[in-house]
Order: sequence, then C-alpha cells, then structure tokens
Amino acid sequence: MENLRVPPGPGAPHGLLIPAGELREQFSHASGPGGQGVNTTDSRVQLSLDLATTTSLTEVQRRLALERLQTRLAGTVLTINAAEHRSQRRNRTAARERLAELLRESIAPPVPRRPTRATRGSHRRRLQGKRERAEIKQNRRRPGVD
Repeated sequence: MENLRVPPGPGAPHGLLIPAGELREQFSHASGPGGQGVNTTDSRVQLSLDLATTTSLTEVQRRLALERLQTRLAGTVLTINAAEHRSQRRNRTAARERLAELLRESIAPPVPRRPTRATRGSHRRRLQGKRERAEIKQNRRRPGVD
C-alpha cells in the first residue's frame, strides 16, 4: 500500500500526505454485483485511519476533523467502506478517494457569516403582505352596529 495524498484545499494549502503505515485496510466479501465470483473474492474494502494518532494533521486540523466527523467515528477511528465495484483494486481506489475527500472537507476552516440587510423592496413587500392579511381578517369580523 502506498501513502495517501490529500489534494490542497482550504485548511491545507499544500495538501496532506498520510503515511501508508497509519492506514489500515481490511477486505471481506461484498454484497451486490459480481455474479458467481462475489462469494469467492474479498472485494469489499474497509479503510481506517485513527485521527487522534496520525502525524499528518496539525492540532488545529485534528480538532476540526474530530469535531466535524464525530458522527462517523468509532472512538477516534474514521472508517470508510467501499463495495460498489466488482474488483478489489477499484474498491481500494474508491475508498482512498473518499477518505481523502472527507479529510479535505473536514479540515477546511469555518466560513464566517456575513450579516446582510433586507432590501428596501423586500421590506416593502413584507409590510404590504401584512396589511393585506390584516384586511382579510378585518373583513371576517361581524359588522359593527352603526
């Protein structure tokens, strides 16, 4: 197995290089396509990476990744399953690509919210709608004795 390269992006301007020794691959029988060979080949791939012990992440990146991926983690281990292809080689490639994309998205810094103002037209339309609704309700009332 070779090192996993995560392409550059926000939060990692030079990308990441995850050493092969930190990745763990397991193979098992995959359900789905494969015909007669599905029961004889271990084509499903489970690719795991322990985010707490990996040397490729800085402390800021590690904190962001652990926080954002917490629903997908077992402890601190991120596991990706790939079984959509018939061949083990293609499933290995798919799992590595998915892991790289997940890491890349999880370490991107949060985008600051920039408050905006309502436009004059939207403000006018909202008030006009309120006036129309009030008039509808006013017309439902019992007529007064004049």
